[in-house]
Amino acid sequence: MSKLDSKIPAGPLKDKWKNHKDHMNLVAPNNRDKIDIIVVGTGLAGGSAAATLAEQGYNVKAFCYQDSPRRAHSIAAQGGINAAKNYQGDGDSTYRLFYDTIKGGDYRAREANVYRLAEVSANIIDQCVSQGVPFGRDYGGQLDNRSFGGVQVKRTFYAKGQTGQQLLLGAYSSLSRQIGKGRVKMYNRHEMLDLVIVDGKARGIIARNLVTGEVERHSAHAVVIASGGYGNVYFLSTNAMGSNVSAAWKIHKKGAYFANPCYVQIHPTCIPVHGTQQSKLTLMSESLRNSGRIWVPKKIEDSVAIREGKLRPENIKEEDRDYYLERRYPAFGNLVPRDVASRAGKERCDAGFGIENNDTKEGVYLDFSTEIIKKGKESAIEKHIHNPSDQQIYDLGKAWIEEKYGNLFVMYEKITADDPYKTPMKIYPAVHYTMGGVWVDYNLQSTIPGCFVIGEANFSDHGANRLGASALMQGLADGYFVLPYTIADYLSSDIRTGTIPTDSADFVEAEKGIKDKIDFFLNNKGTHSVDHFHKQLGNIMWNKVGMGRTPEGLREAIKEIEEVKNDFWKNVKVPGDVEGMNTELEKAFRVADFIELGQLMAIDALHRNESCGGHFREDHATPEGEAERDDVNFKYVGAWEYQGDDIKQEVLHKEDLIYDNIEVKARSYK
Repeated sequence: MSKLDSKIPAGPLKDKWKNHKDHMNLVAPNNRDKIDIIVVGTGLAGGSAAATLAEQGYNVKAFCYQDSPRRAHSIAAQGGINAAKNYQGDGDSTYRLFYDTIKGGDYRAREANVYRLAEVSANIIDQCVSQGVPFGRDYGGQLDNRSFGGVQVKRTFYAKGQTGQQLLLGAYSSLSRQIGKGRVKMYNRHEMLDLVIVDGKARGIIARNLVTGEVERHSAHAVVIASGGYGNVYFLSTNAMGSNVSAAWKIHKKGAYFANPCYVQIHPTCIPVHGTQQSKLTLMSESLRNSGRIWVPKKIEDSVAIREGKLRPENIKEEDRDYYLERRYPAFGNLVPRDVASRAGKERCDAGFGIENNDTKEGVYLDFSTEIIKKGKESAIEKHIHNPSDQQIYDLGKAWIEEKYGNLFVMYEKITADDPYKTPMKIYPAVHYTMGGVWVDYNLQSTIPGCFVIGEANFSDHGANRLGASALMQGLADGYFVLPYTIADYLSSDIRTGTIPTDSADFVEAEKGIKDKIDFFLNNKGTHSVDHFHKQLGNIMWNKVGMGRTPEGLREAIKEIEEVKNDFWKNVKVPGDVEGMNTELEKAFRVADFIELGQLMAIDALHRNESCGGHFREDHATPEGEAERDDVNFKYVGAWEYQGDDIKQEVLHKEDLIYDNIEVKARSYK
């Protein structure tokens, strides 16, 4: 029998969440101030959870390694947030959002969790509007929607190309209100370095003050991890450079199972890598695929000429352009899911049609000329301009694009020095989001009692691939509308526990372990920087555990990562002192965790003998090059249990995925 108890409620799918809430234990309002809750991470998931729990009356201690919760990586989300409100009247519904999410995740997500996500999605929009989030509106003043990949309806609410920023400011305003009331104690520039377990329950954390260097003990009746994803294991990704897996990995090493680590999302619209010294990548929002068309030249000699600077893309005739997504997937076109679009772009570049003059010749075009002309003609008609000139049409179309996406175009031009209104954007797939993460049950509790995990840090509601605009939806759903209910059921037995002391042997031992590791890093007589090892790891991960995976490459990756790990502990050099700020010391802790996680990702990818979503095994592909699932043998969540320093010894536990409400079939977007 599996050790994994998902605690999915019985009954019809549409009634599960309501009935579950109706029968959960509660903590009475007059007892909530007797309970402390630690929240690690203050992005959309953590910030909304901390604010909501404090509003309910709990004592909340919130931790972030940034100088302010406003700097959380959620701020970088651009395109929008999904919700099934059907404002467009185009056939959307809770069931449709549920179905699209399950299908988009290649049938590797829990039915019950995904339906709950779709069910509460509409509440998120109302909550954010009440906070003053400036969503885009149509001419009549109603909230506007646009399309995202993998769907055939318009359900994505947006605030130009800064949706994440505006949503985060909304959550931060609620959090700030609770900080002002004294219900939230905010620990900026603090990083969690270990979880403390007392009598089998999560009862606190060890954190380092990143300004003073002091190692601190903090206790609580429950710990919530909301620290985001692990995309930076690849070194180059669209994540903020500080984004890391350490909080999630630390609880994994204390007993929390880590699920589906091989499920990594490669986003199709990233600005291509421009050099070996680059430290991060920049994403261009998926929302641009509403208006942009993706293409490469039909003739390989044209691609070569573009790379050599002898030909401009604007000068390639329409009939000489290969709009390959429209050609291969006519029903969805440029709005196929991210994993599908990314693999198609890689296939064209592997065939020699890439247009970027970089080391790998990898890049395709995202072109707005068709939309500019189309919207320009529409605007001319609206303005009663008869026989408009080509320049008038261009100016009107450009104005429409600028209103929808202006800040994204400015950002692109500042980075590349190209005007994307005139010259097509250059894009190529890059690591963006991680669907894997800490395994949680229906209540969002890990396999450690009292340790809850929300947002991208858990193994999520997205299966093997996340649809665009669903990350913000999940983060806010977990923080505002799920965790505040489910954590109360757990905490109801703690109203007489009293404050958790921090002088117990468990806290002392955990603190000593961290101080010993700090001492090791600062006194190791190594010869290489932390980044040296991180880049080595990233190179292995991208080439062998990236978009295309083979059994041979994965076996090589497992062995090579082991070599990087051994070399790291022998030869890493961390300058500076234990006191005060030491960013190299911060990175050393994080990269040590990335190395171990990277090996587990390769192990998981080798174990999963199928292709599904973002996990593409080249030995499991259809004749057309699409992902080929194995539903007989791999229709389950794979959750790994830590067994010690040798990651190869981790034990796999399986949670079978049961679909009673949808038909599991081959995913097609043609």
